[in-house]
Amino acid sequence: MTFSSVTVLGLMSGTSLDGLDMACTRFTRDEQGTWHYTLVAVDQVPYSQDWEHKLRDAVHWPAVELLELDVAYGRWLGEQVNAFTKKHQVDMDLIASHGHTIHHQPERGLTVQVGHGRALADTCGKTVVCDFRTCDVLHGGQGAPLVPIGDELLFSNYEYCLNLGGFANVSYRRDGHRYAYDLGLANMVLNDLVRPLGQSFDHDGAMARQGKLISDLLAQLDALPYYQLAPPKSTGYEWYLASVKPSFELTDASIPDQLHTAVHHLSGVIARDINKLSGGHPGTILVTGGGALNSFLMETLNAKLADHLSLAIPEADLIHYKEAIVFGLMGVLRLRSEPNCLASVTGAERSVSGGEVFEV
Repeated sequence: MTFSSVTVLGLMSGTSLDGLDMACTRFTRDEQGTWHYTLVAVDQVPYSQDWEHKLRDAVHWPAVELLELDVAYGRWLGEQVNAFTKKHQVDMDLIASHGHTIHHQPERGLTVQVGHGRALADTCGKTVVCDFRTCDVLHGGQGAPLVPIGDELLFSNYEYCLNLGGFANVSYRRDGHRYAYDLGLANMVLNDLVRPLGQSFDHDGAMARQGKLISDLLAQLDALPYYQLAPPKSTGYEWYLASVKPSFELTDASIPDQLHTAVHHLSGVIARDINKLSGGHPGTILVTGGGALNSFLMETLNAKLADHLSLAIPEADLIHYKEAIVFGLMGVLRLRSEPNCLASVTGAERSVSGGEVFEV
């Protein structure tokens, strides 16, 4: 493997639980030190009902069962790598796996992503880099967001990079440094609301568009203490369960009305923060993650943004697979012993080269 040209398979499983994202990407570094990427092949593996339930419920599991899940999921990831390699007839130098986050409590020095690296490496026969968050958390950081290193090295031509996965986070550059933080809710709440209807997501935001605003619910959501915290900050599924979901469970409003209100809430939070960050200066916002495909969400967000800000919706592969692409780059940086977790983003005492390496 030459570090100036590396082919990596990035694996990403987000909190929205819509499946395993897989992006095989070739990274090159030119003589000026600038990184470039070329997508070789991409795919998404939907979770079976069994895996979806396990990954969602594991936050409540005892330690021994969680350890068993860690190994089982690592082997499953390895099987998906083998299937991807065969289907797309590609080979790669490295696997960079985010795993799936079960616990994220950086204030307690704790973050847990299942998908055991040794089980993954032995199953697919490839070198694996995984567990990207722990090192940053142990150095006092939030361990999130991690994708801003990719924003810095691959997408710096945009003033803001907004990711709408299970949660929403924003990345931007100020005074020579990259900053980012979790804004709050995104697809997790929208997907959770339609799940009792037998749907995995509200296609194109059609159901939310039909709903009406629930003023008292909107006020409750807007008043959540998390939004008053100063960056760096990150959140996770535990926050959603404890602080957000109860507000929806206490209302007897229709699902479309709840979805409509949730869209107005999360778009309002996003617009408020980015409007403030812009300081009145023009800027373009690169929007990726599943939320970029929700036209009602995009229309609502655009209406709340200041006139000097504009949304850029890229091609579908970048919308779906940007995080998997960036985790591939993070794996390369780890093998180069170069920082892939930025202290300016996470609040750690220093930038670190995070990730455990499992060779075969």
